[in-house]
Amino acid sequence: MIRRDLSKRALELWKKYPVLTLTGPRQSGKTTLAKAAFRKADYVNMEDPENHALASADMREFLRRHPAPAIFDEVQYVPELLRYVQAEVDKSGKPSQYVLTGSHQPALQAAVTQSLAGRTGVLELLPFSLHELKATKMRKGRDEWIFRGFMPRLYDSDLTPTELYRDYFLTYVERDVRQLANLRRLGEFEVFIRLLAGRVGQLLNVSSLSDDAGVAVNTVKEWLSVLEASYVIRLLRPYYRNFGKRFVRSPKIYFTETGLVAYLLGIREPSQVATHPLMGNLFENMVVMDVLKSRLNDGKEPDMYFIRTSNGTEADIVLENGGRLDIYEIKASSTFRPDMASNLEALSSLTGAVGRRKVIYCGRTLDRVGGTQFVNFADI
Repeated sequence: MIRRDLSKRALELWKKYPVLTLTGPRQSGKTTLAKAAFRKADYVNMEDPENHALASADMREFLRRHPAPAIFDEVQYVPELLRYVQAEVDKSGKPSQYVLTGSHQPALQAAVTQSLAGRTGVLELLPFSLHELKATKMRKGRDEWIFRGFMPRLYDSDLTPTELYRDYFLTYVERDVRQLANLRRLGEFEVFIRLLAGRVGQLLNVSSLSDDAGVAVNTVKEWLSVLEASYVIRLLRPYYRNFGKRFVRSPKIYFTETGLVAYLLGIREPSQVATHPLMGNLFENMVVMDVLKSRLNDGKEPDMYFIRTSNGTEADIVLENGGRLDIYEIKASSTFRPDMASNLEALSSLTGAVGRRKVIYCGRTLDRVGGTQFVNFADI
């Protein structure tokens, strides 16, 4: 089993709070992490019809049968259970009682906010990071990583990426989408997701999406909310604090799982990645998500942004660091060129108070060149 970097932070919070809430997309490894980290806890799958029926009918009896410590997996299916969990932890007053996992943000967040505020630590687990896979001595190239993606099931089964992401996509549409939104036009929604994949790494243009998908602007906004709520996409917001109108304010579109984007774009072999028109966007998606995974696995806030001026000068990642801005440029090239840092140098003069400057690319990691460090993507 591949050790998850988030395990350390999960164990730390488990000792401090009576409840630990673990969120993230389906099949990202939440159940495996919970079972491995909390071996003495009783495991209960809330998707199981018997468990769901008992919890819905008699929650006190359900908790009596499953006393703490216990893991309640996919607890968003019975969010009202959290009110009874609150009563139990308040009565006990001890830490390390319940682990809750969930894949749907709205239902779980609402229940946690209403019932467990101040009583739970909250962590988000995404699919494998490059750091986690490198720890297993696994070595793959840029195109293979993009094509395969980082879903744990790919690394403990004989499934091919195409098989896994086809089933994942169909299951997501048939199950999660129906639960998160009362969609009557699933076919149009599937087309919409594929259109979104074609815009990966680009600025979000709701009007353009509306025109291409043939649905109303409000429908596009609703569907984007559904995709965010179920962890399929991430919208990276622009950083424009105290800046003027020269900086754009639209978010950029990324997918949580790069392998899913490749599947939606019709990529069926790693060799197709390098020649795909969106190869640079796919690489950018992978790097952005890997930086996000690193922050989440360290228990940090996912405070990531990008900067783009109206004339196109851009830093793909911006991180606040003690009053200064660390800025990163992402390039899919394997060849070092000093001009890769030109955007970062230009933005440094515009924004001021810049800390670290890094170009993340496919070549070898180098010492600072003119104030900018060049880092191989596998070393970030």
